[in-house]
Amino acid sequence: MELTLQLVMDCANPRLMVAFWSRALGYEPELPPGGHPTWRAYWQDMGVPAEELPEGAGETPESIVDPAGRGPRVWFQQVPEVKAGKNRVHLDLKVGGRDAPLEVRTRRIDEKVGGLTAAGATVLRVMDEPEGFYAVVLQDPEGNEFCVA
Repeated sequence: MELTLQLVMDCANPRLMVAFWSRALGYEPELPPGGHPTWRAYWQDMGVPAEELPEGAGETPESIVDPAGRGPRVWFQQVPEVKAGKNRVHLDLKVGGRDAPLEVRTRRIDEKVGGLTAAGATVLRVMDEPEGFYAVVLQDPEGNEFCVA
């Protein structure tokens, strides 16, 4: 039996999250299979009942994929409730390079953080430890915490 991993993020606005996380991870929006114009059309062709497809579902991509095929698929599942509390699981975007000098790691991390804040992320805190650890904790546009290290 083959095991694959899909990361699912509950959200209010899949379109916003697809745009943000595509940029953050270097992923691409996942196109519907079989030449279907939308995921909704694909799901309807598969026989998914209309009552199981909320209004607007599948009209734009709701998932992203690693163009190199190494990372997991990420699906943004629209839910009615808002995020409440701290994430129990979060993503670490490792861009610094563990063996690089601190000033190089810091520059790489800050560059990535700059691009992410321009795309809608918010910096929560900077962890600049005396022993040379440097990372930044952010929130995506819907408030999910993640780190750049």
